[in-house]
Amino acid sequence: MVVSMANKFKLESIMFTETLNKLKLNEQETVKMLVGFLRDEISKVGIKKSVLGLSGGIDSSLSAFLAASAMGPENVTGVIMPYRLSSPKSEEDARAVAKACGIKIKVVDISKQIDAYFELYKDASELRKGNKMARERMTILYDHSAMLNALVVGTSNKTELLLGYGTLFGDMASALNPLGDLFKTQVRQLSRYLGVPSQVVEKAPSADLWAGQTDEQELGYTYEEADAVLYMLVDCRFSVQDVIDDGFDENLVKGISRLIMVSQYKRRLPLIAKIGSRTIDRDFRYSRDWGN
Repeated sequence: MVVSMANKFKLESIMFTETLNKLKLNEQETVKMLVGFLRDEISKVGIKKSVLGLSGGIDSSLSAFLAASAMGPENVTGVIMPYRLSSPKSEEDARAVAKACGIKIKVVDISKQIDAYFELYKDASELRKGNKMARERMTILYDHSAMLNALVVGTSNKTELLLGYGTLFGDMASALNPLGDLFKTQVRQLSRYLGVPSQVVEKAPSADLWAGQTDEQELGYTYEEADAVLYMLVDCRFSVQDVIDDGFDENLVKGISRLIMVSQYKRRLPLIAKIGSRTIDRDFRYSRDWGN
């Protein structure tokens, strides 16, 4: 049967809508679970505080709101880490988020150390610069973790983790992550529910690595498109061909499938060559709080 382009587009739109509807969360129960997760996992290791990078984006904003509910806003510090080319609006939004959920903030400008390093490599690509900034910010967070006796709360959502859209040992690092099983569209849903400032929820997602940069522009498709396909491929365990046969665009499905596979190394601990009878993370596996 020949399907016209108009009918194909209509079919694909219907499939996207139906799939995204399946991702709708019970907001009250989900927030209860995530707040409980943060409170239990932080407290059980004898720590009462948390710290996170506050970028002015929706992901770090939701993590801040959840951490404030879990530990009390007085026990949460959001660290704002601008670079000299960062949009002033990002810091403005980060401050608005901190005010809305009541957490403390610290501002650490990373311009001097980033510029000093790239004076040595003046032809460095935007990718290298972005990765360096992400890792610099995480070293600052872990230093604050030691200074404040606080655990680093992660801000990477499930969509980013599956697509590999993040920097290994940079923004993907954390001690625990409340967002890692939430698709981007679910992050938006919970953010609206919890009252994250509307200017943060509605703005185009961006790592703010350079002027005008947006996540969706770099990825080549919207988060709604990515979430629908990821849900089918990962949560529902459908094959690539199954998803295509259900009406999704072939290039979109194959492109997302490829990103999942080539970024798998980012979701695993570093591989250890097996020599002995009990190898860490293969045979020697215990819970994070073993022994406490």
